[in-house]
Amino acid sequence: MSNEAVLHAPAGLVHEEHHGHHHHHESFITKYIFSQDHKMISKQFLFTGIVWAILGGLMSVLFRLQLGYPNETFPILEDLLGKWAKGGKIQPEFYYALVTMHGTVLVFFVLTAGLSGTFSNLLIPLQCGARDMASPFLNMLSYWFFFAASIVMISSFFIETGAASGGWTSYPPLSAIGDFSEGSKAGMDCWLISMALFIVSSLLGGLNYIATILNMRTKGLSMTKLPLTIWAFFFTAVLGVLSFPVLLSGAILLLFDRHLGTSFYLSDVFVSKTQTALPNEGGSAILYQHLFWFLGHPEVYIILLPAMGMASEIISTNSRKPIFGYMAMVGSLFAICILAFLVWAHHMFVTGLNPFLGAAFVLLTLLIAVPSAIKVFNWLTTLWKGNIRFTPAMLFAIGFVSLFISGGLTGIYLGNSALDYQLHDTYFVVAHFHIVMGVASMFGMFAGIYHWYPKMYGRYLNNTLGYIHFWVTICGAYLIFWPMHYQGLAGAPRRYYDISNWHFLKGFDGLNQFISTVALIVFATQILFVFNYFFSMFRGRKLKNPNPWGSNTLEWTTPINPGHGNWPGEIPEVHRWAYDYSKDGREYIPQTEPIGAGESGHH
Repeated sequence: MSNEAVLHAPAGLVHEEHHGHHHHHESFITKYIFSQDHKMISKQFLFTGIVWAILGGLMSVLFRLQLGYPNETFPILEDLLGKWAKGGKIQPEFYYALVTMHGTVLVFFVLTAGLSGTFSNLLIPLQCGARDMASPFLNMLSYWFFFAASIVMISSFFIETGAASGGWTSYPPLSAIGDFSEGSKAGMDCWLISMALFIVSSLLGGLNYIATILNMRTKGLSMTKLPLTIWAFFFTAVLGVLSFPVLLSGAILLLFDRHLGTSFYLSDVFVSKTQTALPNEGGSAILYQHLFWFLGHPEVYIILLPAMGMASEIISTNSRKPIFGYMAMVGSLFAICILAFLVWAHHMFVTGLNPFLGAAFVLLTLLIAVPSAIKVFNWLTTLWKGNIRFTPAMLFAIGFVSLFISGGLTGIYLGNSALDYQLHDTYFVVAHFHIVMGVASMFGMFAGIYHWYPKMYGRYLNNTLGYIHFWVTICGAYLIFWPMHYQGLAGAPRRYYDISNWHFLKGFDGLNQFISTVALIVFATQILFVFNYFFSMFRGRKLKNPNPWGSNTLEWTTPINPGHGNWPGEIPEVHRWAYDYSKDGREYIPQTEPIGAGESGHH
């Protein structure tokens, strides 16, 4: 459908006061650096996320080298890392810093800021029919707080004592007392300050997303006509706004314990190295775990929900079918949002939690599988008998569903407290959350990038490189993480520098080498994707049709390269939901097209 037919539709007059501000001349700094255009800010989040993803992936390759080849030396490592790899062997304290920073970077800086920051910014105004975010200035600030957090976090690698090494959860007392390890010194302060800045960024962004969705939808766009992407971003923002302040308080109290002599998390601590008892009394290290996991479990869904929303949109568009059970999908997102706040203590079954209280958390944990199962059923029924186009975006969306199912099934075991006692802090946990949360969300992110890249840059990504990227990554993901379940069942502990010294784990030496080799191959494939991304920005095939996928949503009614303000004329009015595919003999019917007299509505 041509742009002209859409742009002459009646507009939501509420937006018109925003129109016209995009005509003034912008300098390089105001357009590309301190931009207030949501599309540019989304690219800034994505660029920063890509840098962090490369660094986080590189960290995993380095510590997998140690795990796969614990008795080998690699002289190049000493050239690159200096004292942290004396004699070509990664030092134990640096190994723990790598594990800590890998988790922190991937969970928060890539899959939270990189995923939500990119696609909430890009799609919320475009799919809601808004000129920009509710507050473009706060939107700009949210990116720069994230950037500041990134600078503080990366600077910790250049401190003499090294980066934080207390695990990505930074449990006290290890994180609260600087004398306990090198990574508990200044690097831990950087970690806490960086996380505080990051949380400010997330809160500014989240409040903006909620305000935009609730207040700035175009004329005719009721909440029940919103694409599932917008519903997912909305619930993600609600989760973040309600749970991130709890981690902020936890981090600030930890800084108080470290530097102001308070005892929020410390009590009866004896330091064997100096043969002294610390004066702290009355605190509880378990309090920190409650504060951390009250954010930590909603965080799982802060990462997963945007991927779910984008997978829903991409699967429906490329199956040429309406999404199955739209209201059930919205309801399951809402149920996940509520239940995400009620299951945090399933991370704490081994802390001495009262078994009766533990039973309540087991029940709630198993209950959250119900809305997840509804989503999986609806994705599969949308695919069923669809006229499927296997674009790279579609493959990654289907890959997301596959990983979400297979990774989610192992969560049923870990959600049972009796089994969790045996499996906690083993490689079984590593395998479970990497598949269901880490890799699955990355697949959602890749699906979004491949699908909306033409909207971001007016060019296509290279399809051949996209197919190579998908097949190597999904095969590699299963080859890396599925065997770890068996290591965990055998009792292999996570985060250990060298597990080859235990006789009962000797049988896994070859498997560890295999996993490390595959990890290196998969990392190299991600570099191929990064090349494709940046090469296609300048040399990719140019977009000729403003709606290349035949989609119904509003972002495809803008020009191929929209300016600041998105629509050059009036904002289009919405008349129907987002999923009128293969209806009344037509392949797709855009949301802006009025409903005909004899046309059937959607249920």
